[in-house]
Amino acid sequence: MSAAVTPRHARHPAGLVSSIYLPRTADALAFAMSTYGIPLLVLSTTRSAALTGAAFTLEWIPRLAAFGWAGSMVDRRGAAVVFHLASLGRALVLVAGGILLYLYPSGAVASVTVMVLAAATGVLTQFSYVAAETAGAAAGRRAGPRAHRVQAVLLGIDQTATLAGPALAGVLLLAGPPSMLAVVTGFSLLAALLALRTPPSPVARARAPKGRPGAGLVTGWRTIRALPALGWLVAGLTLSNLATGLLQAAGPVIVVQHFGQSTTAVGLVWSAAAAATLVAVTICRFALDRLGLWPVGAACSVIASLACLAAALAPDYLSYLVMVAVLMAADGGLAVVLRTLRSRLIPPEAFGSTLSATILILLLPFPVAGVLTALTPPDALDHVITACAALQTLGLFCAFARLRTDPALRT
Repeated sequence: MSAAVTPRHARHPAGLVSSIYLPRTADALAFAMSTYGIPLLVLSTTRSAALTGAAFTLEWIPRLAAFGWAGSMVDRRGAAVVFHLASLGRALVLVAGGILLYLYPSGAVASVTVMVLAAATGVLTQFSYVAAETAGAAAGRRAGPRAHRVQAVLLGIDQTATLAGPALAGVLLLAGPPSMLAVVTGFSLLAALLALRTPPSPVARARAPKGRPGAGLVTGWRTIRALPALGWLVAGLTLSNLATGLLQAAGPVIVVQHFGQSTTAVGLVWSAAAAATLVAVTICRFALDRLGLWPVGAACSVIASLACLAAALAPDYLSYLVMVAVLMAADGGLAVVLRTLRSRLIPPEAFGSTLSATILILLLPFPVAGVLTALTPPDALDHVITACAALQTLGLFCAFARLRTDPALRT
């Protein structure tokens, strides 16, 4: 691309701050606060653990079901348009919910309101997430050989929001549900306004799947199959996610029952993991400049495998916390490699559909991990985690052995 036609953001990376990073930050904070805050809101409103669990399910089932629609819509209408409309829609839903909870702070109306909020924000957040990821991938393509830097910043934004969002939601709930919903609404509105500055992404109205939500996932699956490098990496990370998902699902049982710690200590594990991931993403950003995708990805896969095995055999809480943090830090490095590879290989006109299919595949191990946790006696969890860690090691080894000579990971 000649200098005469180089997009303004490519020539001036600082333009990424207002057009990509700031909208992503606002949306990520709204995402994290609604994801973790809505179940807390349900618990504070209904005082029911059963409804709290149901609300968590209501958040995630519509999100998974929305992947096909979200990917197809982004491919047809463009990331900026979907990002703006989804963030604006979430803000309107939250305003309505806040008003109802202010007028009816308890009772049947409040219970119905918070459950509807869980489902509605889950769907709209999924649309905004796919759109934001698509916009970020487009920015990575414009950055050329520095695409990994863009992806590292975006992953850092997500991890910072994951670290700060739940804590902020919990603190705001002390002032009452309307206060928390007002702040999430503010972040959603800010994301909607900033999305207007997001560069338009390529659209493919003629070829984008219409009508059935599954059509977008079929398109995405076909694209993954046509890109062997992406397919191998996704397969390896899917097996890796079974191990990390099991640690997440079994974390409360391990920390509280096995190590005799409080429930607060469970949250400390994942706060430490998020902080370690932020550090790892920063390190990977500079390592990728010097070493390339394959060496960094292979190193992260080795560290992740060893840390997961060590976590399964951890003799005490502190060593368990450290090993989980190391595991998630290495997983963050692998996420940077995956995001960079996605932005390089996936055709722009099919990015939304392929992204949706990729995320669905990577998320499938998590409900499996939940089932394994439910079916496994607490005393046997370490054996199951060890088996999953061995499967993780095998999957990542096969993936990176296959990708060693692939040109897509050699730069």
